Amino acid sequence: YTKLNILTGVILIWFHIHAVAALFQFTWTNFLTALFLYWVTVGLGISMGYHRLHTHRGFKTYRWFEYFLALCGTLTLEGGPIFWVATHRLHHQYSDQPQDPHTPRVSGFWAHVGWILFGDANHSNTERMGRYAPDLVKDPVYRFLNNYHWVPLTVLGLGLLYVGGWPLVNWAIFLRVV
Repeated sequence: YTKLNILTGVILIWFHIHAVAALFQFTWTNFLTALFLYWVTVGLGISMGYHRLHTHRGFKTYRWFEYFLALCGTLTLEGGPIFWVATHRLHHQYSDQPQDPHTPRVSGFWAHVGWILFGDANHSNTERMGRYAPDLVKDPVYRFLNNYHWVPLTVLGLGLLYVGGWPLVNWAIFLRVV
């Protein structure tokens, strides 16, 4: 364990507070918007994009679609594409060994959230993480998305705030991410 990543901790607490608030603001519109965005961000962004395409290169597609999937992945607040891919490649290379960034052998807490709160804060460290994702670090779009991975979620949140107010934001951003 290293020192606590204060910014990450504050953001996690803030997201959880708003996620709880969402439970008292149910509407079908809020629920269905959150469900749709969950499918877009986790199904397309993480599963199809960050994991199958960007990490494992499990299929080939148009470059614009690769970028679209990476953009969807940023909406999960799990970091940019270079960070996510590098961390996942390290996980596969050193699965459940000390070099695994989120090995459960440290503890269940470490595997779930401890590595994010107390581990090396490399979310925007494109230079360091790029060593483990050299195929992505060459591309300026992936470098931009990695350095500013929080911007798409912020823009989406502001758009949802404009369209549906805080209840929609609490459902479609905070509860969905949590």
